[in-house]
Amino acid sequence: MPGTITDEIEIIDAGRGGGTNVPAGGDDDGEGSFGSPGIPQRAYFTVIQLGLAGIIMFFMALTSSFLVRKGLGNDWVAFNFPRILWLNTLILLASSITIQIARRHLREDEKAAFKRWWSVTTSLGILFLAGQFIAWRQLARQGVFLVTNPSSSFFYVLTAAHGLHLFGGILALVYVSHRSWRRSRVSQATATDVASIYWHCMDGLWVFLFALLYLGR
Repeated sequence: MPGTITDEIEIIDAGRGGGTNVPAGGDDDGEGSFGSPGIPQRAYFTVIQLGLAGIIMFFMALTSSFLVRKGLGNDWVAFNFPRILWLNTLILLASSITIQIARRHLREDEKAAFKRWWSVTTSLGILFLAGQFIAWRQLARQGVFLVTNPSSSFFYVLTAAHGLHLFGGILALVYVSHRSWRRSRVSQATATDVASIYWHCMDGLWVFLFALLYLGR
C-alpha cells in the first residue's frame, strides 16, 4: 500500500532513544550495572545447612562403625575414661551461652560488648581443644594408644575428627571478629549467625559423642 514504507520509517525514527527503558543490572541483588551481582543473605544459611548435613552424615557413619565393631567380637577392652572430658563438656556448653550473649549485643549495636563476649567464646573453644590434648596425654600415660584396642582407636578417631571440625569453627570466629565489614558482600550480622549455627552444631555433636564414648567404652 502507498505510504506504508514511509510510515514504518517514521515509526523507527521516532523510536530512537524512546521505547521501553530497560533498567541496568536487571538483578534485584545486584550492586550496579557494572558491578558483580550480590549474593542473597539466605544463600549463606543454605550453604552452612548443606555443610552441616555432610558433617553429621560423616559422624553418623563413624557411629555406625563404632556400634557394629563393638558387637562383632570379644576384643573390645574398656579403659579409664579421662575425667577432664567432663570439664571439657562444660566448657563447650558455656561457649554456646557466651556466643548467644555476643549475638544479643551485636543486635543491640553494642560492638565493644560483642567483641568481648565473642572473644570469650573463642577462648573457650581453644581451651576445649587444649583439654582434649590433655585427655589424650592421660590415656597415653595409661598405655592406651590409637592402635592399642578397637575401643581406643574409635576414641582417638572420633575426638580428633570433632576437634578438627571445632578448630574450623574457631577460625570462623576469628574471621568474624577481625574482618572489616564496610565493603563486604555479606553483613556482619549474617556472618555471626552462620558462625553461631556451626558452633552450636559442634557443641551438640560433642555432647552426643561424649555420651557415645562414655557409655560404649
